[in-house]
Amino acid sequence: MKIFISFVSLMGLLLVVLPGPLYKYGVVDLGTAFAGFSLAMLAGGAALIMLLLQALFKRHTLSFRTTVITMLLATSAILIPLTILHKAKSVPPIHDISTDLTNPPKFVAIIPLRADAPNPATYSGTESAAQQRIAYPDLSTLSYPQSKSTLLTACEQTASNLGWELVVIDADTGIVEATDTTPWFGFQDDVVIRITDAGSKRLVDIRSKSRIGGSDLGKNAERIRRFIKELDKVLES
Repeated sequence: MKIFISFVSLMGLLLVVLPGPLYKYGVVDLGTAFAGFSLAMLAGGAALIMLLLQALFKRHTLSFRTTVITMLLATSAILIPLTILHKAKSVPPIHDISTDLTNPPKFVAIIPLRADAPNPATYSGTESAAQQRIAYPDLSTLSYPQSKSTLLTACEQTASNLGWELVVIDADTGIVEATDTTPWFGFQDDVVIRITDAGSKRLVDIRSKSRIGGSDLGKNAERIRRFIKELDKVLES
């Protein structure tokens, strides 16, 4: 029984860890991958219940090391999906985030790359903007004293530092387009950065949009924040 319980707890964890890579490399579809999370929670819960029953009726068969490992595996199989679910409920169900909500930067070079994406390249609209204002009030247009060419170079370096795949850098329009691929599921999210002159200052806007999914679990807002933080570091160096 001890071996069986350990096996069930291990399967629970694998049902959490493996769906991402399996979807990323085209082995399963997204629905099947997410179904793995539900099965993982069931397996983790079953393992904990069986471990409790073993402790009540066959305590002499327990070993400290095996019990601790089993509990860690089973708990992880439950907590990781619950954490993702909690995150999904804590952010609005949107997937298109921009620092400029009235005139968001537009994708151009990336449009052909999104040809088969469920989410269109066009901006999600006023409803999405309204939800963003409430959820991410800190995201707004940035202002820098540096020249456009300096900012373009800094944005290129920043995108490279973050591991993004650069698609285009247009010095004439002040546009940078790039794609960021998430490590676990391999989701591809696209970013467009726009630099415009405003007198003695340059205005910088960043837009990040998922290719798939109704909710981004807050990833696009996090990506923009990471970009801003890294850009400031690059400009200071």
